Amino acid sequence: MSTPISIAGRAKWLGDRHLQKLLAALSADGEQARVAGGAVRNALLGQKMADIDIAATTLPEETMRRAKAAGFKTVPTGIEHGTVTVIAGGRPFEVTTLRADVETDGRRAKVSFGRDWKADAERRDFTINALYAEADGTVIDLVGGVADLEARRLRFIGEAEARIREDYLRILRFFRFFAWYGEGRPDAEGLKACARLKEGLDRLSAERVWVELK
Repeated sequence: MSTPISIAGRAKWLGDRHLQKLLAALSADGEQARVAGGAVRNALLGQKMADIDIAATTLPEETMRRAKAAGFKTVPTGIEHGTVTVIAGGRPFEVTTLRADVETDGRRAKVSFGRDWKADAERRDFTINALYAEADGTVIDLVGGVADLEARRLRFIGEAEARIREDYLRILRFFRFFAWYGEGRPDAEGLKACARLKEGLDRLSAERVWVELK
């Protein structure tokens, strides 16, 4: 059996007592909470991270109840999509309930909350963005993101065209993330899918495009 990959020792922020207290509160009584996405990716690369996002099995209202009971302030920033911002130690942590897409229109998605970590990973855009880490640093990789990260390969999760049709902004994200994290030539399937579906960019709001480009 291979040794589990861990970000312990690579991510000083993981030892933050407020983060650990929040993860413990959200993981009590049979629930689970893990650091998700970019913070895990950048820790594996030895790069700085901007934000620490958390994925959890707790529903938004329960996330708020537990965070408040632990002494933290909460803000229901995107509660309809399962996201609560928890202010812990003066730092914001976005906590999002595990989700699956029910309906997508290329701009936004209707989601259902769940407890399936693989389903939550598979609704994300790229394999390198769908990594999780336990409170002790153990990395949970359900879509092959670690291997892609080691190869500096940017790859859509599942079928590239399907991921883009869920949100056409992912075309722009493909090129931005490749510029930041990729090497060599872009993934052929992803590149072809972006070219085929480029008209979908016209459906996006100027605000979303600007936020991505800036």
